[in-house]
Amino acid sequence: MTIINTEYKYNRVHLAYGKTGYDLDVPKKFDVIEPEFMEEISDPTNSINEALINPINSQPLRQLLEGKKDIAISVCDITRAQPRKIVIETIVNHIKDIIPISKIKILIATGTHRENTKEELIDMLGKNIVDSLTVINHVCDDKESLVEMNTSINDIDVFLNKHWVDADFKITTGFVEPHFFAGFSGGSKLVAPGLAGLKTIMKLHNFNRLNNPKSIWGEVDNNPIQQDVRKIASETGVDFTLDVTLNRNQKITNIFSGNLIDSHNLACDFARKTAMVEVDEPYDLVITSNSGYPLDQNLYQTVKGLSAASQVVKDGGEILCISECSDGIPNHGKFYSLLSEFNDPNQVENILSDPNFHCQDQWQVQILSQIAKKAKINLYTQGLSKEQIRNAFMYDVKDPQNFLNEKLESNGNIKGCVLPEGPITIPVIKN
Repeated sequence: MTIINTEYKYNRVHLAYGKTGYDLDVPKKFDVIEPEFMEEISDPTNSINEALINPINSQPLRQLLEGKKDIAISVCDITRAQPRKIVIETIVNHIKDIIPISKIKILIATGTHRENTKEELIDMLGKNIVDSLTVINHVCDDKESLVEMNTSINDIDVFLNKHWVDADFKITTGFVEPHFFAGFSGGSKLVAPGLAGLKTIMKLHNFNRLNNPKSIWGEVDNNPIQQDVRKIASETGVDFTLDVTLNRNQKITNIFSGNLIDSHNLACDFARKTAMVEVDEPYDLVITSNSGYPLDQNLYQTVKGLSAASQVVKDGGEILCISECSDGIPNHGKFYSLLSEFNDPNQVENILSDPNFHCQDQWQVQILSQIAKKAKINLYTQGLSKEQIRNAFMYDVKDPQNFLNEKLESNGNIKGCVLPEGPITIPVIKN
């Protein structure tokens, strides 16, 4: 390892990495950008119950369920840190005397992601829920499981999971944080793309929508993707929603329930104030994580941490990302096979902008190529080969501390920052 220049004074910064984290000695002159830490609410179960009784712009949940025969509840898949177990257990206990457990379905909103295993479902929801309720993984390319729906969006054929469509009452549950092209997670995204068909998702995430400058972190009102997913969810029917916000320890800090749009708007406002941080000017080097497990399970999700860093890196600057990628690329979807078609990120736009070109996961390739054109991407991971990293327009880093020390030795005036929680904190340049 390179000897650290003694003129620097260092702070040890703990970055989210896998389930254990990663410590890095960073110069004190580097900015460390973290979300405003919010304490966990004192009694989450009681607070969820209160949110079901006193929702936002909606009747109480039990009142809404009068006369209903069955219910479908949409939840995030394994790549998200949603506290599903406490949310679902509390909802079920709140309504089980009105809706029998046999009439409650839990739908895993996988979008284009893989099905979650039985072991993962138990980890996500708890054994009692998995054993006593019907739990169904959404499969976006299973045409037999989809139903076409009518909406006011002219250029999208909307297909949704038939278990969701056929349910007498529909509840979305999620968590809200800034999202790299939909503005914020949660809310309507638990319907589309979460429970949508592949054809629908492809259109929602096409080149032109992602290329819109308003398809960005924290934007809602003028974001074409957020507005379209809201139209799909609202026009096809959501009867109740419950979203939470989380702190860095993945503990619940606030709860928003009731009307789908009104509730989500308030959650977005709360998340924007706690998770988005203004900085004065861009940096030469931005060090980021991908929020640790479960978000840093694969390279596909790691694009989010890179996107957060790219918001404040100089043109021609560098990003150092640490992401475990325990699940590899992953091996499902078309992300890596499409990436491997290109030798250079500058080749991507000409292909993906062709309206006749359609490929699953092209949206992630599009965003990654834009980042790679702006800055040099350096990746530390234990889950990918050097060839896989190179094919993703990145450079392999064997030792993050050594990498940083060498940068400091070559440029004593380097201006840098660290995002220990990755995309949980979104830095933005002041206007």
